[in-house]
Amino acid sequence: MNRRRIKKIFFVSISSILLLVLVLVIHIYLVTKPAINEHTRVMARVDLLEHIMQSDADKITTWLYSQKGVDHVFVNPVSAIAVFTYSPMITNGDKLVNDLNTSLHFNAKRFKPTQQQLQSSCPVAANSFSFKIYRMIENIF
Repeated sequence: MNRRRIKKIFFVSISSILLLVLVLVIHIYLVTKPAINEHTRVMARVDLLEHIMQSDADKITTWLYSQKGVDHVFVNPVSAIAVFTYSPMITNGDKLVNDLNTSLHFNAKRFKPTQQQLQSSCPVAANSFSFKIYRMIENIF
């Protein structure tokens, strides 16, 4: 092989790798960028501050499903916790909990994790290679 051909192969290889790294960086940036649209769903947890029966859980489930923007509902009468998903473009989780308290006369409070709980929620992510790349890209932009 002559020297010119080796240089050409080397140049094409390096250019291809740099292009692929650039595409990866752009992809990670676009995927991790928060965007709220019609496909976005938010999960909310409601702690019921009183003992409930299965019939109460059924009432809460029916009421939440009847609200606009609510997709899925799960109410556990044993732990007195309700979990539901909703579209943030249509409704608001805090408003739903306030309306639940008003309409069904339950003592319910929306659970919101503290900043410390959020930071410790996924220990694998903080040490993962992809998370480090994400942080590097986030600092650049």
